[in-house]
Amino acid sequence: MEGYGFLSLIPPIIAISLAIISRQVVISLLIGIFSGWLIIGNYNILSGLILSIEGIVNVFSDAGSTRVVIFTFLVGSLIAFIQVSGGVEGFINSVKNNFDTSDNKISGSRKKAQLFASLTGILLFVESNISALTVGTIYRPIFDKLKLSREKLAYIADSTSAPSKLLIPFNGWGAFIMGLLITQGIEFPFQELISTMKYNFYPILVILLLFYLIFSGNDFGPMKKAESRVKNGKKFNDGSVPMISEEITVLKAKKGIEINSLNMFIPLVTMVFAMLFMLFYTGYSPDLVDKSFFGIIKNASGSSSVLYAVIISLIISSIYYISNKIMTGIETINYLIKGMSGMIQLSILILLAFAIGNLCNELGTGLYVSNQLKDIISPQLVPFLLFITSCFISFSTGTSWGTFAIMIAIAVPLSNEIGIDPSIGIAASLGGGVFGDHCSPISDSSVVSSMASASDHIDHVKTQIPYAGLCGIVAAVIYLILGFSL
Repeated sequence: MEGYGFLSLIPPIIAISLAIISRQVVISLLIGIFSGWLIIGNYNILSGLILSIEGIVNVFSDAGSTRVVIFTFLVGSLIAFIQVSGGVEGFINSVKNNFDTSDNKISGSRKKAQLFASLTGILLFVESNISALTVGTIYRPIFDKLKLSREKLAYIADSTSAPSKLLIPFNGWGAFIMGLLITQGIEFPFQELISTMKYNFYPILVILLLFYLIFSGNDFGPMKKAESRVKNGKKFNDGSVPMISEEITVLKAKKGIEINSLNMFIPLVTMVFAMLFMLFYTGYSPDLVDKSFFGIIKNASGSSSVLYAVIISLIISSIYYISNKIMTGIETINYLIKGMSGMIQLSILILLAFAIGNLCNELGTGLYVSNQLKDIISPQLVPFLLFITSCFISFSTGTSWGTFAIMIAIAVPLSNEIGIDPSIGIAASLGGGVFGDHCSPISDSSVVSSMASASDHIDHVKTQIPYAGLCGIVAAVIYLILGFSL
């Protein structure tokens, strides 16, 4: 592996550079993968092409990676179910009358609305975009009624999207990261992911700042101006063009059915409890030495648990919908497939991310980088540099998952070789990856947040960047301090 030397850096460099220039992450990953296998194939174009195809196909030779891809498709089905069943619309109807706009109550109602929106986004941890979409769609009329800015709603939707999903491993994010950790030889990926949580400073700071701003009302920068503008009766800045949420591909509730928030909660609650049960089921063994909670969790299969959980949720939901005449059996199958079709692009990204991670292992990219840097860079600077590098890549490309695929393949072997806790290096890479997904103007989460909130996209980015930047700077300083305290 070490024999490829500097050449082992070419695939990630190409993938990063092209993604920054073209904004096309899938194409960039494909070209990066081809360049790597071209090197391994002794620069024979045909061999490089065949090896590239086989490298992508071989992702499915790993059961954990295959389960993650299947899980991603099935999450799309779950999203379709809660929309078509009227669950999302029912939830909107159940909360919209809880806010008082009278002069003596409106201040409290504003805080309550922001708090409800934030908690909704955090609790909808199944998928980041459905979280942002639901928060924006549900609370837009409420925020308008209370004279809260669309920019503030987009900020809440975005801040409870990617950042909070990284802190809750019972979703596609957790499954994806665990798959990447497996490719780096991590024997117990779920336990390692849990270990990174206490070092995941950026998403933690994002959530803390969000709640501070809600309770204190101390907005600053462009957001303060936006809030003041709306209170004075001006909904948008001059020249602003709101991104109308109807442009998003959203499945409408089926006509003729009773709109009920229970139709949303049953699938989501079932998935949560099924996930916890399956973690114990896959982790428990009569021969297990440590039968404590963490001992069982340590032995559990994260990718199996999330896959089984979403399947159980879909089965229970289907039975519930059919028995209550919300959907027929045929309709259930149709929406199951239709929901999957909406996740094709994300599934391709996941597949290619696994493929380039495996390629970097084959080339020894992480090992080469760690060997080159361990005698040059102080180990104390590694967490800081990993975080900053991930921030740059994710902001430039607008994708956290693509950043994770590249950076974890470097962070794990680098941390092991230099002698720091891999959990810190992984956390720094993950936090930096989320930074870009949180505030980059080309991030899908940011775009969906703007669309669902019907905010001007650039206004959303401008008002959010000072908050995200503050959290990023503080996180970077903490990683620097942590590095020197090791």
